[in-house]
Amino acid sequence: MTTPLRTAIVYDFDGTLAPRNLPEHTFLPALGIAEPEAFWEAVLEESRAADGCSILAYMHRLLAVARTAGVVVTRELLQEHGRSVPLFAGVDEWFAEIDAYGREQGLAIEHYVISSGILEFIEGCRIYPRFRKVFASAYAYDESGQAKWPASAINYTNKTQFLFRINKGIDNVWDNSAINAWQPKRDRPIPFERMVFLGDGDTDIPSMKMVRQKGGQAIAVFDPELFEQRKSQGRLERLIAEDRVDYVAAADYTSGSLLRVIVRGILGRMSLRAG
Repeated sequence: MTTPLRTAIVYDFDGTLAPRNLPEHTFLPALGIAEPEAFWEAVLEESRAADGCSILAYMHRLLAVARTAGVVVTRELLQEHGRSVPLFAGVDEWFAEIDAYGREQGLAIEHYVISSGILEFIEGCRIYPRFRKVFASAYAYDESGQAKWPASAINYTNKTQFLFRINKGIDNVWDNSAINAWQPKRDRPIPFERMVFLGDGDTDIPSMKMVRQKGGQAIAVFDPELFEQRKSQGRLERLIAEDRVDYVAAADYTSGSLLRVIVRGILGRMSLRAG
């Protein structure tokens, strides 16, 4: 029997598998922030004033706002808020059905997340066990379990290093020696040619571009409830015009959706080319 070929589907999370940014659903409201736009504007102002990383500014501001509200931020608290995050239609059933289709094609599907969002929220989501590895921004905690500082901050540029970690079979963030070590392409567990990247925003552009350049496929998804907004359409138009993506589809993961057809078609083509 032929061994199934390891194949990766890599997702952004916020806006790709779940609507909006995860803290907007219950965490920010619990801190007294009814208008998320004001929070994100403050994050942008902080990063601009410091000429620094917007993800670090975001993580810092979450802790600062929580402190002002008298809320102690722990991993368990963030995970609890993650449990209430809604997912796009069909996401719950998606993984088992795509895995089954992959097996029919001789592919062993592995699901990964590379996200600028916060790991602890994702850990609380019910689909977290579906992923082989989640690479996301995360906090470090003190002896009492309180978040004290970012342990990792994943921005639009350094997202690409995690594609190489998947490519080389490195399931951690800390090991820089392994990621920089030379490895023959034939020895890499998941070649880029068997990699699919799904993302929705500007932070995904370098990853989508790199996956495509190395022979994989990139799909831009969009929230169907926001499609009528000119801002949403303009972003998709740019991604197509600038040759950043192979396909565009609504974030509808249900059976019979366009996204389902696209991913099955890509996997089928990967199987044929590997045969």
